[in-house]
Amino acid sequence: MFNELLDPLKNLLQYITFSAGASAIFALLISFIFGPIIVRNLTRLQIGESITEHGPESHHEKKGTPTMGGVLIIVATIIPTLIFADISNLFIQIICISMLWMGCVGFYDDYLKSIKKKDGGLAGRYKLIAQSMLGIFISFMIINSGAYITEGIDKTYFTFVPFLKYVSIDFLNPFIYTLFIILVVSATSNAVNLTDGLDGLATGLLAISVSVFGVLSYISGRVDFSDYLNITYIPMAGELTIFAAALFGGCLGFLWFNARPALIFMGDVGSLSMGAALGTLAILLKKELLLIIVGGVFVLEALSVILQVVYHRWTKKKYGKPKKLFLMAPLHHHFELKGWPESRVVVRFWLLGIFFALLSLTTFKIL
Repeated sequence: MFNELLDPLKNLLQYITFSAGASAIFALLISFIFGPIIVRNLTRLQIGESITEHGPESHHEKKGTPTMGGVLIIVATIIPTLIFADISNLFIQIICISMLWMGCVGFYDDYLKSIKKKDGGLAGRYKLIAQSMLGIFISFMIINSGAYITEGIDKTYFTFVPFLKYVSIDFLNPFIYTLFIILVVSATSNAVNLTDGLDGLATGLLAISVSVFGVLSYISGRVDFSDYLNITYIPMAGELTIFAAALFGGCLGFLWFNARPALIFMGDVGSLSMGAALGTLAILLKKELLLIIVGGVFVLEALSVILQVVYHRWTKKKYGKPKKLFLMAPLHHHFELKGWPESRVVVRFWLLGIFFALLSLTTFKIL
């Protein structure tokens, strides 16, 4: 009798669309239920954010706000994924390990900063080593999986170029391909980390970006849709839709507590793990270059830091006195110092993120 009642549910779970929707809802519920508990306990343990003196003065009032809230997003993403997705799917295994690995690195970084009171936390070179190890792991799993060998053509060492039908870049051998994967993982993880500077900014942008890759995952995992939209069919990609939906739900749930004025910050445990997950989604879907468009705001934020450093050093060498290209980097701080309220910066950056997301969708069915 009980099995008969469960049969309709079992049938529904065979559909990725239902499983994706269920995972998003479950992720939201986990966030809403456990969010207040995490906020209370982090406050009780006095695990708060430390504000650098070099940041905007308006941020000093945020000192002591509970941090390490990214743990909530990780839990809200991983648990629904393990329940609703096929855990024997290699792509699910890779992306869950990627998120957990960088989550552990970010957790240790937050631990050093917030509990051990070590300025700067974990040294940048150790983060880069961890990101490189993750890139090597992803490359190894992809190369040995045979997941991209379709119709007798090995597409393992390729990445596809947006807007151009069936145009790809060939990396020729495993070594160059692995270096490329390390670059994607490191760049995405660090870009999200740099963007996480205003209440709700990175969380909202991640929700926008991951929704695009959720759509791409579903399309890439279906022969009919991928053929019609000129997207390479990837048999194992469909299950990533469930992960993307769970991450989307987790971000929205966390945003309930992270919107201005933030009750909690995600910390490096959140930004590094979410960035790694976003980069891994792009890698598994062979859309690494499209990630530049989808995560356009993250790219702008990272570029603003790079340009600021380069310009500072160049003017110091040329004129003997360093100058600034921006009032402050990353870019969101520049607009804050120009007089924009924090909420205006966040909403406008979200709108820019939606623009980039819509722009990325125009790459479908391009001839």
